[in-house]
Amino acid sequence: MFDHFSFIKKISKTAVKIISWSVKMKLLVIDGNSIFNRAFYGIKLLTTKNGTYTNAIYGFLTMLIKIQSEINPDAIAIAFDKKSPTFRHKKYDKYKENRKGMPEELFLQFPILKELLKNLGYTLVECEGFEADDILGTLAKTCEENNDECVIATGDRDSLQLVSKNTSVRITTTKFGKPEISLFNEEKILEKYGVLPKELIEIKALQGDPSDNIPGVPGIGQKSATELIRKYKNIDYIYSNVDSLDIKPGIKKKLVDGKDFAYLSKYLGTIVTNAPIETNIESYLKKEINKAEAIEMLKSLEMFSIISKFGLEKNENTKEELETNIKVIIESDSKVLNNIFKEKKAIYMSYHIEGSDLKTLAILNNETIYIIENNKCSKKFIKNILENVRISKIIHNVKPLYVSLNKEKINLNNVSFDTMLSAYLINPSAKTYDISNLATEYSCKKINAKNISEKNFNLILEAYYLPQLESIFNSILRERNQMDLLKDVEIPFAKVLAEMESVGFLIDKENLINYGNVLSNNIETLEKEIHKSIGEDVNINSPKQLGIALFERLGLPHGKKTKTGYSTNAEVLEKLRFVHPVIDLILQYRTLTKLKSTYCDGLIKEISPLDGRLHSSFNQTETKTGRISSTEPNLQNIPVKTEIGKNLRKFFIAEEGQVLIDADYSQIELRILAHVADDSNMIDDFSKNYDIHTMTASQVFNVPADMVTHLMRSRAKAVNFGIIYGISAFSLSKDIGVTKKEADTYIENYFNRYSNVKKYLDETIENAKKTGYVETIFNRRRYLPELKSSNFILRSFGERVARNMPIQGTSADIIKIAMINISKKFKKLNMNSKIILQVHDEIIVEAPENESKIAKDIIENEMKKAVDLKVPLITSSNIGKNWYLAKN
Repeated sequence: MFDHFSFIKKISKTAVKIISWSVKMKLLVIDGNSIFNRAFYGIKLLTTKNGTYTNAIYGFLTMLIKIQSEINPDAIAIAFDKKSPTFRHKKYDKYKENRKGMPEELFLQFPILKELLKNLGYTLVECEGFEADDILGTLAKTCEENNDECVIATGDRDSLQLVSKNTSVRITTTKFGKPEISLFNEEKILEKYGVLPKELIEIKALQGDPSDNIPGVPGIGQKSATELIRKYKNIDYIYSNVDSLDIKPGIKKKLVDGKDFAYLSKYLGTIVTNAPIETNIESYLKKEINKAEAIEMLKSLEMFSIISKFGLEKNENTKEELETNIKVIIESDSKVLNNIFKEKKAIYMSYHIEGSDLKTLAILNNETIYIIENNKCSKKFIKNILENVRISKIIHNVKPLYVSLNKEKINLNNVSFDTMLSAYLINPSAKTYDISNLATEYSCKKINAKNISEKNFNLILEAYYLPQLESIFNSILRERNQMDLLKDVEIPFAKVLAEMESVGFLIDKENLINYGNVLSNNIETLEKEIHKSIGEDVNINSPKQLGIALFERLGLPHGKKTKTGYSTNAEVLEKLRFVHPVIDLILQYRTLTKLKSTYCDGLIKEISPLDGRLHSSFNQTETKTGRISSTEPNLQNIPVKTEIGKNLRKFFIAEEGQVLIDADYSQIELRILAHVADDSNMIDDFSKNYDIHTMTASQVFNVPADMVTHLMRSRAKAVNFGIIYGISAFSLSKDIGVTKKEADTYIENYFNRYSNVKKYLDETIENAKKTGYVETIFNRRRYLPELKSSNFILRSFGERVARNMPIQGTSADIIKIAMINISKKFKKLNMNSKIILQVHDEIIVEAPENESKIAKDIIENEMKKAVDLKVPLITSSNIGKNWYLAKN
């Protein structure tokens, strides 16, 4: 599309006027406050490392980019409210009286956004005594008069009254937690509301608007207001002819009594179109971007993806960045390469993998980057240099390289630094650890890319940034005492994960398919029983149809009905379990359909045709606690609570001649709690090998240990684990089916016995508020900006995480150390046993039958001595031909 106004700006002012008369312009007017609020509430609270709130800024900029790409405007105006009262407040002092004040977390982001938008070349519009809506109205009117096109972007339906032949309104709303976009023109408003856009003001005059405290006519709701305006078009006509109109007596009386409110409401709800603002649309052409300032701001906000989305780094660097020339040589001769790197003690190395095959390496040597393709010529050099224990390797994200090299039977030795794992330890809450973003974030010197080919550009870029990032991260990690965590835990653990991915978990595919067929038959039977019980055929998977069947046809008690219908979620149905037998059938149906679709059909799709195994991908930088996650497929989410779910484990099997060993820690989080809290009673209970839940029950229920019943122990167990997660008396009462008062007593009695636990938890929160983070005993950190939030829910969440993360994170660290040591021991003894899966506190090993007893002893021993706590670590393990037998 020809950019009229880039051209116009280059010619004289007189010529601009002449051309602007003949060229139709498209103006995008953004309702800044509306979009900013929607961004804040639509994205979870985000902060930078130093605690600056960023979620609303990030959301606003993301939406701005999307809106621009959709609308493709010639000019953009972003309208904001001013804090001062408007003419509406002067007319009616209760206008917007019920609006809550802006949350501090949002308020603090406003000035940052405005400054950033100006640096990005946008024109902001504010007007004393008027609202942002009035700016939208005035600019829409201007476009109408000039026969230009106007698109208003907002989340507020008030602007629909501005729709005209030349003006459309793009509305962003939220449905089921997801943004939904609608573009309204005159036809769509008539279709949806049955009135013209300007008649929406008349409807509001009658029904009012509680969100803005516009009163409307008392007793007239949306339905009546809409019917009246559809029929009589406006309130002037209604009030001029009220005595002769065919209106029900009750409504007529309300109209007459509320006439003053109707006209007041129309005055308050009408968007003015003559606010004293700049109406020359050329004033809203994008200004030249202040790249240096914009990049610096976005870097400080840690919004590196936004930098690239605005194209800010394509042509120039920021004021702090220097261009550096680099020489690139493509080399494959092993003799040449060996000679170059013969004396090297450390190398900076990036790689390119397709699928799981290593294609190319890039190694930085001073100011030269060597591109080495993995072919017959260079394979000998690649193997020699990667296996050389005297040369340390600095890499970004080593795990995929381990996986690839496992296929080629190449041992990657002496990985001394991983910039991705380092970045994760420094900031576990980051959205991405892409090396280009990190280079921008940490102000690395830029490479002169003019003479670099596209083919290997990313590879070269990564190799070039590695030494700079290593130097920066090295200093940070040493300052935080996290270097041991990187070198002794995370880097060697990446090798363990790579081996787990490479080996995979064998699946009994034939019997899993048969099990899926059994589930299908059971699902079909349940479906028939449910239909019979309800008395009609309904789509059980449709919440709307099911809700109508349960709560209207069967008349079961229900919660409030919303626009989308009745809620039929698990919580609602659980409460109705004993009200009607169909509820149990529905819950069983949902369990079986999920098992079938997710775990039978889903797992079968992921089985490798090459070896019949599931090769899950284990993510080391996904969680904020240090735990790993599993995807494609998620093997950490196999159901364990129901017997039918446990049956799935029967299809996870060992190879012929091998067995599975399943080992897990007993109450590891409570043992860590005893250690970090230094609670003498809890330490004594664990050291004497008492059952901690029985001892807690004895204290909570004030009975001797030998009189503790199964129910008492079960409730005490809920207290023990609930304390770690900062459970409230209200939540505990719901979990174990007691009154809040009883739950309060349980928690109080718990802290009477374990008084140092309460002291530790309270001190942990207080320290976190001062420092901004919590730590594990291995110095893994998690930052908690939520603790400073003015929002009670967010602050409470922060306090729960502060209590739990040091314990859960330490648990994750311990099991990583155990797995590293187990793997090393297997290799040292030339054993063929392999770790194939980890699920939280559980390790699964596949071992030859003749190694199984030795392997079992090694696993238990290494798990127990992974860390020296004030209490012993206890493990249990079993051997079986499948996961089900090994677990039970």
